Amino acid sequence: MSIHWYPGHMHKAQKEMKEVLPSVDLLIEVLDARIPYSSKMSSLDALQPTKPCIKVLTKTDLADPESTELWQRHFEQNSHVKTLATTTDEPGKTKSIIDLCRQMLPEKNASVKKINAMIYGIPNVGKSTLINILSDRIIAKTGNEPAVTKSQQRIDIGNGIMLLDTPGVLKPKIVNPNSGYRLAACAAIKDTAIDYEDIGFYVAEFLIKAYPELIAERFKLDHIPDTEIEFLEMAAANRGALRSGGRANLHKICEVLINEFRSGKLGRITLELPSMIEQEEELIAIEEQKKKDADAARKARFKQGKKGMSKHDIKTEQRKIRKEKLANKRQR
Repeated sequence: MSIHWYPGHMHKAQKEMKEVLPSVDLLIEVLDARIPYSSKMSSLDALQPTKPCIKVLTKTDLADPESTELWQRHFEQNSHVKTLATTTDEPGKTKSIIDLCRQMLPEKNASVKKINAMIYGIPNVGKSTLINILSDRIIAKTGNEPAVTKSQQRIDIGNGIMLLDTPGVLKPKIVNPNSGYRLAACAAIKDTAIDYEDIGFYVAEFLIKAYPELIAERFKLDHIPDTEIEFLEMAAANRGALRSGGRANLHKICEVLINEFRSGKLGRITLELPSMIEQEEELIAIEEQKKKDADAARKARFKQGKKGMSKHDIKTEQRKIRKEKLANKRQR
């Protein structure tokens, strides 16, 4: 799925985050436990690959607990990374982030200097709620929609820690198309920028394979359907989401499915696992290489056949090549 929602403040925020990164002692990345990979900001990892980092997995009460443990073990393979699984119902556990910050920076802990920590994450991941718990007061504005925080702010949360709060930022380009669907399903993108049917079909296909018992129980199915369309039609019939003539109202049942997934009514579900991501990244690398090879071959043919082309054709082809170069530069 291609995402077409990247507000101007996100571009500005990402630029400012990169500028202050050298002065930051520790990173606190807030991830959605249902999509730990898709909710990552890999650009900061690439800039500071060895900087101490705490990955906080929020909304774990909505995620599959076994999958959450898998992701924690996966992330902690890096020696500079620690993880913490939290929910808003466990403020005491959330506050253990403070002790973890000091443990990861023993030299700062032994001095009078403050620890400068940057907290960041995608929109609607629960970052502002986390900050309010850590600071024991309402500082960051919270909401059930993405892009509430619009600018950076420094917050002294005590215990010698200065927290740099940043706006929720998405990647400018989502390379993995599956991540686009998962982000939309988890409300990291405004609903006005998504197609409910498109997301609903994706989620339905995943649930049939990964959590068949949960959907059978929730939608009172007498058997597990083979395809997403069959499941959605059965679910629509059981919920009364029908058009005239008894036809399934796919938009309505997809909206129901997405909202019940988001609220946890379907059960505790995780949309991705480390093993899945490895396979997806391999396929993406193959497709990108195919595209590069095709572009190189076309440019070679153009160069070879340039002598026999008209001036108009040459200029047209040159414009195409310049557009491709510009597009690739923007993606980087």
